Amino acid sequence: MRSRLPGLFLIGLLAGVAHAQTSPARGPMMPPSPTQAEIPLDDYLGLLEQIAPAARQGAQAYLEAFRQRCGHTLTADELRRAVADRDGDPVLMQMIRASYLDDAEALARLSAQVPCRGGGRS
Repeated sequence: MRSRLPGLFLIGLLAGVAHAQTSPARGPMMPPSPTQAEIPLDDYLGLLEQIAPAARQGAQAYLEAFRQRCGHTLTADELRRAVADRDGDPVLMQMIRASYLDDAEALARLSAQVPCRGGGRS
């Protein structure tokens, strides 16, 4: 007579995998929608403003400095990554703080430090 243990183990394993895919703590396992990154820049800036007006002001100063230094504009997705990846782009975070403090001198200094990504000039 064969043991039922391997069959029961397999059923338990499959049940655990099914639970993990629909767990409310983890959310459903679905690939990100391609439209998630397609938010218009003005809408993203509006969301930043809802968080804090200085967040929008700092981001706009960052965008302008990037355009002037690098010769092209950041997309909303690139700005979102600059805000959200790890602790955020350090220059952008400092520009948001300088906007909050209304520190025009710091904003001017930081504008010269905005890093170029991709095909722009450094």
